[in-house]
Amino acid sequence: MSRLAIDYDKCILCGQCVEACPFNALELKDRLEVNENCRLCGICVKTCPVDALAIQRGARATADLDSYQGILVFAEQRGGILASVVKELIGKGRELADKLGQKLYVVLPGKDVDPLIELLKQYPVDTIYAYDHPELSYYRAETYTAVLEDLIQDIKPGILLIGATQVGRSLAPRVATRLRTGLTADCTILDVKPNGDLIQTRPAFGGNVMAQIITPKHRPQLATVRPKVMAPSETALDYPTEVIKRKIKPEMLKSRTEFLSIEPKPQETSITEAEVIVAVGRGLKKAEDMALVEDLAKKLNGMVAVTRPLVEAGWASYTQQVGLSGRTVRPKLFIACGISGAIQHVAGMSSSEVIFAINKDPDAPIFQVAHYGLVGDFYEILPALIEELDALKTGSK
Repeated sequence: MSRLAIDYDKCILCGQCVEACPFNALELKDRLEVNENCRLCGICVKTCPVDALAIQRGARATADLDSYQGILVFAEQRGGILASVVKELIGKGRELADKLGQKLYVVLPGKDVDPLIELLKQYPVDTIYAYDHPELSYYRAETYTAVLEDLIQDIKPGILLIGATQVGRSLAPRVATRLRTGLTADCTILDVKPNGDLIQTRPAFGGNVMAQIITPKHRPQLATVRPKVMAPSETALDYPTEVIKRKIKPEMLKSRTEFLSIEPKPQETSITEAEVIVAVGRGLKKAEDMALVEDLAKKLNGMVAVTRPLVEAGWASYTQQVGLSGRTVRPKLFIACGISGAIQHVAGMSSSEVIFAINKDPDAPIFQVAHYGLVGDFYEILPALIEELDALKTGSK
């Protein structure tokens, strides 16, 4: 364990280190003493005129890397419905497992999970570990953390993948803390080295940098993955999946949270599920002009999305925002109208099957990710598109 060491033979009790410490961690009594406020920042070491202070770094414990094998995916479910991100995690998990020549596991906590087991068996998973108990009907941090800890301590996976959903963002840091391992949140790209190190790529510094992070000394390697950034797994109906139902230990069900009643959230259509999206950005001159974008989206049976400035201006709801601080989408068709293509926005829509961009600036970054681009004013182009769609519908063309 690291600590601040004091050489009392050298210390002259000058008090300079006490004055320099920003955390009030040093006190002059009969001799210099360190209290619990010390953050090992090193300012006192640099300040000391007689070199009486030093930070002694203890050796960090590392995991036995060879004893951890396989990829484990957390199968999130709510009310018996599997989260869509699980299929995406299975697809990426299968890819990583095949690269390493290892197995892919899924852990499924819940109540009456047999139908979900049958659903998961349609995908290329080697083993499904199911925890079935009424107390696991809904997510509770303590119980779900205990479930994952119980399984991980037993099967020792090298990698754990969790969806970056509301549940996943609550669960993942608790599991990482319990297992004393690292966590990379909101990953958009995952790859693996031959030695098993997981290369976790995520946006940093407001999306201006794509950081690559590894956890070389600890296991399991834990990452949360943003929904819709990875392709869902293909089905594999004849895959020889093993199902193991795990026993629930009473201590795993202890929780400080008690459910008194459950009020289902009203169903609402989300842009994350849309197959066609018409998105608009700073090129929109006034809020009333949103009707033009909405008209095109309606003709295409799609939904309207926006960039962050329009939400901040109060012209659209935050639920319509696409980007790092909004939703990540993966539609079959994404039409970008008057969107420059800042990396913060592109990170939320670059996985779309077809991207069609309209922008007056021929050098707009959006054209670098678009499959098709049209240089021009969308105020002129959209009415023409709508007219063409109407003509096709009526058969006049």
